Amino acid sequence: MIVSRREIVVGAMALTAAAQPPRRIVSLNACLDAMLVHLADRNQIAALSHYARDPHGSTVAEQAKSLPYTWESAEEVIALRPDLVLASQHSALATRNALKRLEVPVQRFAVPKTIAESLAQVRKVARLIGRPERGEALVARVEAALATATPASGARRLTALIYQPNGFAAGPNTLVDEVMTRAGFDNVARRYGLKAWGNVGLERLLADPPEVLLVGEPAPGARGWADRVMTHPALKSIAGRMRQARLPERLLYCGGPVLIETADAMARARALALKEGA
Repeated sequence: MIVSRREIVVGAMALTAAAQPPRRIVSLNACLDAMLVHLADRNQIAALSHYARDPHGSTVAEQAKSLPYTWESAEEVIALRPDLVLASQHSALATRNALKRLEVPVQRFAVPKTIAESLAQVRKVARLIGRPERGEALVARVEAALATATPASGARRLTALIYQPNGFAAGPNTLVDEVMTRAGFDNVARRYGLKAWGNVGLERLLADPPEVLLVGEPAPGARGWADRVMTHPALKSIAGRMRQARLPERLLYCGGPVLIETADAMARARALALKEGA
């Protein structure tokens, strides 16, 4: 087969274009916001999600103040002319469908259930945006933070339960469960019968309390179900058996770079519980 010079030039141009990193990236998810801020050049970010600016729900709220954002509508996203959209499996279906019809490149990510899955997502985002070396550097930072939070071999482990907003407890097959395990906690959600996420009632806590109750600290003025449980008068009866520790809720939502702060917060909660005699 004879290939013309024009076909060779056009093919080379197509390969070069494909090799260029995206220049206008839009994120539709708070967890992907954090990864994008840590990995991308500032001028690559066309917009983050509106969640990115919430200081109680985002770990990149300060950086997001000076970056554009959307409310996830198709009209907003399309107007930005993105060449890559990062979405989650929970991103608005209408927006995803509109972008698909217009052939806007969209990469959709599932909620990671393990540390390995989370780090794989970091690497994937880094590759997609043309910054693989930054992905490896971020993975190394996360792994170092987890290693620092891991107690020495033979150190005493503590039983614990972690409450997400609205009173949901994290059981096995969740990312936060694995971080707890790495930080020296044994998750009592297993003995409560949880398979993943579930609700644990006050009666169960009173009958079979963990040594440490880890609760996401809500935004000022907000009192969730878990917060009401923590302040329930009935808990006085097990005050000597169960200590309470608060973690910012924003550390309980995501993997990726957020794991650095989550691992540190859990390690400090364990150290404090041991100091107080748990």
